[in-house]
Amino acid sequence: MAKSKNQNFSPRIANRKALHDYHVLEKLEVGVVLQGSEVKAIRMGRATLNEGFARVEPRTEELWLYNVDIGLYPEAGINQHQGQRPRKLLAKRRQIRELAGKTSISGATLVPLALYFVRGMVKIELGLCTGKRQQDKREDLKKKQADRDIRRAMTRRVIR
Repeated sequence: MAKSKNQNFSPRIANRKALHDYHVLEKLEVGVVLQGSEVKAIRMGRATLNEGFARVEPRTEELWLYNVDIGLYPEAGINQHQGQRPRKLLAKRRQIRELAGKTSISGATLVPLALYFVRGMVKIELGLCTGKRQQDKREDLKKKQADRDIRRAMTRRVIR
């Protein structure tokens, strides 16, 4: 079977912890301003989103990403980037204003859910999230376990 030319072998770096800790109300895809060594490091899969968050700066009405660690790219030499610097996110001004209004609600925050490539450009999927309570987390775990048990029972069923 021939491979298609449009296959993308770049990694999709997901923030699985965010889905466990937050209710995702809304998702938005935005671009990121990066240096060359950061893009190469992301292609190698050297990024973590676990402690990351985004914030709208009120003075300039710009969207910034904080605490996302992009590992060092060994071949960059002296042109190395800083691992955890704030990074500017690219979105339309209307979208930024909407996010600013929605995050002013108590308990709402912008959390990076995934980091991936679209046509060679790095994109971040941001989620407008509210925190989960401990009971909600337990209910989710019970639901996942029940789904797993159902799948196991269906695969063990003998077809005659």
